[in-house]
Amino acid sequence: QVRLVESGGGLVQAGGSLRLSCAASGRTFSTYTMGWFRQAPGKEREFVAAIKWSGGSTYYADSVKGRFTISRDNVKNTAYLQMNTLNAEDTAVYYCAAGYGIKWYPRNSEYDYWGQGTQVTVSS
Repeated sequence: QVRLVESGGGLVQAGGSLRLSCAASGRTFSTYTMGWFRQAPGKEREFVAAIKWSGGSTYYADSVKGRFTISRDNVKNTAYLQMNTLNAEDTAVYYCAAGYGIKWYPRNSEYDYWGQGTQVTVSS
């Protein structure tokens, strides 16, 4: 079992930055792929970024590529999402997720565990 708790959300002006954290419990954190998803009001949950267990491979949605960076610290059992050059379209609840043996990173159903989400609001 893995329990995920996100933090770091908040209100930021357009062009600003935030860093989200996802603290995981469980001794097997280092074996899971970690992902970040987001859901804006009235929209479906969408993939943002993922990072494989070793941290050597990362994947991004086109909409955040070049602005967001996913990373992980397997000693601290924490995944991060550094978000730069934020705009109003980035406003959403951000969720972290963990999965094992993922074949298609943007697919929600591939992930076994989810956090409760953290709100990110970008004011224009």
